[in-house]
Amino acid sequence: MCDRYTLHRISLADRQFQVSRAAWSLQASYNIAPNHSVAVVRSAQAEREGVMMRWGLIPHFCCGEPPAYSTINARLEVVETVASYRGPWHRRQRCLQLASGFYEWHTDAAGRKVPYYIHLEDQETFAFAGLWDRSVRPDGSVVESVALVTVPGNELLREIHNCGSTPYRMPAILRKEDHEIWLTGTAEQARAALTPYAPERMVAYEVSGRINLTTHDDEQLLEPVGRPRRSS
Repeated sequence: MCDRYTLHRISLADRQFQVSRAAWSLQASYNIAPNHSVAVVRSAQAEREGVMMRWGLIPHFCCGEPPAYSTINARLEVVETVASYRGPWHRRQRCLQLASGFYEWHTDAAGRKVPYYIHLEDQETFAFAGLWDRSVRPDGSVVESVALVTVPGNELLREIHNCGSTPYRMPAILRKEDHEIWLTGTAEQARAALTPYAPERMVAYEVSGRINLTTHDDEQLLEPVGRPRRSS
């Protein structure tokens, strides 16, 4: 499960993701957690719109109330069948969930649960594949929310992410050339774009346990502990 990430390289986000209508408020964050308001790009009337959404999808049928189960990650294998995600999937409510890097935890030989920070060598700011939905509360107010899609981990993430309820997985990270396919393509085209990101284009290193507290949100969270780790 990916439940923590960063978005701190934001100055060129509008241009990089070809946003025509910017309805978001971008702020650097080094510790984005579930229930936070996060930056996404979606297709709206043939234009790209940048908006803020709640991370943790609230299905349209929940009347604006978060479900009792976690909806921050949507496993690719079940997006067409699980009730929370099949509606957004079939309605093509796909979006780009912007990030600069993400954290995963590793249980080492001594039994310690160690956090790692992972980022890309070929994209300073990139996009997770996201599914979004709109739900209306009884008072008529609307909440829009998002879940990021996960896929089986590549060689690097299988080595690192060996703990938690869904180990050996990773976020579905989109290549630049697949942004438009994910936003507007057919279901078959969109699914084909979701493959584990090339491990040789990723860097991972151990970071401080300060990341475990969501109240910590500063650049020092990215300081490495030890040498970078790459796929063997």
